[in-house]
Amino acid sequence: MTTRNASTEVPPVVLRIGEVAKLTGLTTRTLRYWEELGLIRPSGYRGRGERLYSATDMARVIRIKDLQELLGFSLAEVRMVLDTEDVDVLDRVRSELRWGDSSPERRRSLLDEAIEANEKLLVRLDDTLSRIGAFREERAAKAERLREARAEIDDRPGAPRQIGADRR
Repeated sequence: MTTRNASTEVPPVVLRIGEVAKLTGLTTRTLRYWEELGLIRPSGYRGRGERLYSATDMARVIRIKDLQELLGFSLAEVRMVLDTEDVDVLDRVRSELRWGDSSPERRRSLLDEAIEANEKLLVRLDDTLSRIGAFREERAAKAERLREARAEIDDRPGAPRQIGADRR
């Protein structure tokens, strides 16, 4: 069994804003804007206000980027996801598992807490995906009705014909 102590513990990673931007493919301007909106908060500041980000902060930046790019969430939607207690619980548990008490009892308790928070988050995500699916179906039905209305206009007697038009 290994235990952590001050002499063997690895210090937390600290990155400057430019390093975070480079590693994530974002701009420093984007990171500052997200900070203005309250989506991210640097863990600390160095002289002259230089922002410092921990590994946990970096994970949050990547989560925001993924929510926007992979799921197409707006920043308002990202805020709703991030403001849920479950995400905060998962971030806190991850940090404590990495840097906190390593006793089996405490790790078990933290993992149970993380499992519960993750399950709640999955339920919310499933609900959101269901609503997105319903909205997509609604838009697909609307698109079909629009195509049918367009076809009716083209099929009317006396309607000008487009040469070579695809009439699906």
